[in-house]
Amino acid sequence: MATIEQVAVVTGASQGIGRGVAEALLADGHRVALVARRREPLEAVAAAHPDQTLPIAADVSDPEAVDRIYEQVAGQWGRVDVLFNNAGAFMASTETADVSWEDWRRVLGVNLDGAFLMARGAFRMMREQDPAGGRIINNGSISAHAPRVNSVAYTTSKHAITGLTKSITLDGRPHDIACSQIDIGNAETPMTAPMKAGIAQPDGSVMREPVIDVAHVANAVRYIIDLPLEANVQFMTVMATKMPYLGRG
Repeated sequence: MATIEQVAVVTGASQGIGRGVAEALLADGHRVALVARRREPLEAVAAAHPDQTLPIAADVSDPEAVDRIYEQVAGQWGRVDVLFNNAGAFMASTETADVSWEDWRRVLGVNLDGAFLMARGAFRMMREQDPAGGRIINNGSISAHAPRVNSVAYTTSKHAITGLTKSITLDGRPHDIACSQIDIGNAETPMTAPMKAGIAQPDGSVMREPVIDVAHVANAVRYIIDLPLEANVQFMTVMATKMPYLGRG
């Protein structure tokens, strides 16, 4: 299918999955608002595509900061066709009883509050723009289905993303707003580096886990946004074939 130029917002665009997806969309000719906390890595991505990019340093868990993101996108391009809702926070492996309130709120603040705020802002623009409509793609996780040990905050946030995705899907129908969720397993990023060295399993063992190139995730996003709005990928899982998932514990 021929790619049609679109305006996309990618959060967590400074590294890992977000950066890989942003660079793939830029290579396809799309215009991309690059969102992350740190501006310097965003500028590095933007330097190769100065006419297609809008770097925005922002905290997606801050409602006022998110409002400003969409004000800038509207001022630059007048619309938004795609949100890749990717920004995420993590914490060290910790048993439930030992998780601090500060860590719980930090992870939920980015992974859930931030995902909602970004989706709300995109929904508002998509509903009002002419022509109306667009796509919101939430980055779920294998942890939206099967938790790792000692990951209560992250796992809870990713289970909640599934509910967010389903609700947006229903609310978006009258406005031609489609919502998808990509559940990613072991894409090779700085976060997954420990998996190649060994990571704790439910039976108490430590296992080296396989990883996949971020390009496979980028290609999944490309496929979804190339669909006409009459078609949607509701849920997709992209994972390392031999990673623990089915039967994970």
